[in-house]
Amino acid sequence: MITGDNSMPAVSVTEVDPDILEGDVLIDVHFAGINFKDSLATRPNNKVARIMPLIGGVDLAGTVLSDSTGTFEPGTAVLGTGHGIGTSWHGGFAERARLPAGWVSPLPAGLDQRAAMILGTAGWTAMASLLELERTGLVPSDGPLLVTGAAGGVGSTAVALAAAAGFDVVASSGRAQEADFLHRLGAQRVIGRDEIGDASPRVLGEERWAGAIDCVGGETLTQIIRSLRYGGAVAASGMTGGDRFTSSVFPFIVRAVQLLGIDSVEVAPSKRHHVWQQLAQRFPPQLLDTILEREISLDDVPELLELIGSGQVRGRVIVEIT
Repeated sequence: MITGDNSMPAVSVTEVDPDILEGDVLIDVHFAGINFKDSLATRPNNKVARIMPLIGGVDLAGTVLSDSTGTFEPGTAVLGTGHGIGTSWHGGFAERARLPAGWVSPLPAGLDQRAAMILGTAGWTAMASLLELERTGLVPSDGPLLVTGAAGGVGSTAVALAAAAGFDVVASSGRAQEADFLHRLGAQRVIGRDEIGDASPRVLGEERWAGAIDCVGGETLTQIIRSLRYGGAVAASGMTGGDRFTSSVFPFIVRAVQLLGIDSVEVAPSKRHHVWQQLAQRFPPQLLDTILEREISLDDVPELLELIGSGQVRGRVIVEIT
């Protein structure tokens, strides 16, 4: 639980009164995923945690114990992701959770609860990014697809998904030691952050990427936009490299490129369910344990939140609750 105030939050594992939980659906939580957003919620003066005290955990998977709306039968396997879970609503780092029925998704066919949390919001975001790129008409024959922040949760699942779809995946990471890991996921090439664009002062750089999945933002996104091929697109979902980027209208009106924003929070239930179904069908199951960095208990969560926040964890971490 995160306690204190926003200027100096404190993280601990403790027993709490279940009466603090609100919502239609009572869930017996079996697994939770740890995300970069969970780490942000523990930082001083963050803008993520909206209530205090707060049970963190933006992802959870479990079985329904009761539902006052009658939407889900007891025993139904479900997921909770997005909305205010773990930020303005008590989340998945607990044995029980209560959520509004509209925030709950049925577990898609092809995934068990553990696998769903290995993928989690990170995998959902990667799948949504690839679907948006494909919606623009991007196909593997168009050329290389760049994935930035490739060693992280979203990036690693994006590499695996794009490679499985037949794309020539170029993985960019600031951690050169993760090259073997990224090749195992299907990356054809691994490059450093400084190799995304070029050093030219021109507004438009060399046309390099048919498409991109950007998990970094900041200067990385700047370089991607000026380096996209004609008609290319970038699906942007992250800001670990900064929440500002610089551009002009030229890439958009001269090369007809597109910037696609990817949101995993305020998504309509129909789209959320669709992306989960696509993820269950398209993620190579043999790579689940490859992207899983470690599986921990609730007692280990505070330490892992610090490690993820400092960029010391690759791939995914899940918490086995019960």
